[in-house]
Amino acid sequence: MSKQIKVGFVSLGCSKNRIDTEVMLHTLLSAGYEITADETEADVVIINTCAFIESAKKEAIDNILDIAWLKENRDLKGIVVCGCLAERYGEEILTELPEVDAIVGVGGLPKIAEAVEAAYEAGFRNKKSREIPKYVCLDDKNTMPLGGDRVVTTPEYSAYIKVAEGCDNHCTYCVIGNIRGKFRSRPIEDIVAEAKTLEELGVKELNVVAQDTSRYGLDIYGEYALAKLVKALTSETSIPWIRLLYCYPDKITDELCEEFRTNDRLVKYIDMPIQHISDGVLKRMNRHGGSEVIKDAIARLRAACPDIVLRTTVLLGFPGETEEDFEELCEFIKDTKFDRLGAFTYSAEEGTPAAEMEDQIDEQIKQDRYDLIMRLQGEISEAKNEEKLGKIFDVVCEGYDTVSEIYYGRSASDAPEIDGKIYFSSDRAVSEGEFVKVKIGNVLDYDLLGDLCE
Repeated sequence: MSKQIKVGFVSLGCSKNRIDTEVMLHTLLSAGYEITADETEADVVIINTCAFIESAKKEAIDNILDIAWLKENRDLKGIVVCGCLAERYGEEILTELPEVDAIVGVGGLPKIAEAVEAAYEAGFRNKKSREIPKYVCLDDKNTMPLGGDRVVTTPEYSAYIKVAEGCDNHCTYCVIGNIRGKFRSRPIEDIVAEAKTLEELGVKELNVVAQDTSRYGLDIYGEYALAKLVKALTSETSIPWIRLLYCYPDKITDELCEEFRTNDRLVKYIDMPIQHISDGVLKRMNRHGGSEVIKDAIARLRAACPDIVLRTTVLLGFPGETEEDFEELCEFIKDTKFDRLGAFTYSAEEGTPAAEMEDQIDEQIKQDRYDLIMRLQGEISEAKNEEKLGKIFDVVCEGYDTVSEIYYGRSASDAPEIDGKIYFSSDRAVSEGEFVKVKIGNVLDYDLLGDLCE
């Protein structure tokens, strides 16, 4: 490296993408690069992209164009695009977006330093007699090392830990399997070692993630081993909150249900996207297991742990979804009363079987169904929040709102970044990351309001 290059980052998409960004940060710092949080000060900016749905692709391209302005108007030398958009479209990005100097696919992240150096040198191409070739690294994503040292960018009390990479589910609407490769689990001892390091850094909440967390272990142990992993994490660390995200209903084992029943440090919360309840729609989606599997998983989880918080996601307007299918989903949501529910309208993604299906749904119908579902869930959430009035919850303080002059945080029932907040007043100073007890006195839509009680 000829000089100390300043590198800025833009990280888009899910928590799994954030972890990739954190690994790249560590790689670059270890190699002697300087990291800046201000893109206007950077020599090279890395944009770690998402490409799951059309809106994510648009966000990625908008960010690329925003950063490209710095090349034209400031001293930015190079732009590196990595992650899912780079993996999915590769050299097409270089053709359509000439401002980009380097492309690094999912499998090429260990070579991020090479890409930064190449992008920096490309910044001088106009000062030389010939153009420098652009850097492209699309290494095999199925052989990329899993895990790795990282710079944690979440608040020090909370972190994500990725236990597997890739996906083997082959849902007909989804491109993740093509982008991220086949499902690959990390060994338990590797994950536990990382969890211990995070605990030493002050982490009190560990959010376990993968493309399909409940599939963990099948490829290396020959069985679903998520329950064993949870046992190992709780026996080898003292982290008080361990949370499971991105689990699938067809892989909810009795052993996992037992962990929810008996393990006090496995928070009584599970993120389990169902996408739909109509067997016809589920079959066209190629979701593993039909409506009875979904209902059975929910029944077993609630039997083992009656107060478990269930979060789910539904996909509306999938090709061929009839009014009857949609009504069936509405009735199921009314009956099941999920604690948390997110909805998305179907986006036809090129290269997926669903994009070629007949009976594509009109965009307005999709939006109408989305609006109806969210109104329905709003009523359910309001009723569930009202049940919490007068109750006391353990809350991790996340900060202080100087405008409202009130503290805010989350209970174990609220996952970071996606669920609501608990706002609370206190006569004493409360530190960020401190666990306190809050008595709920009011409901604010999806949020709660209370007072610290000691």
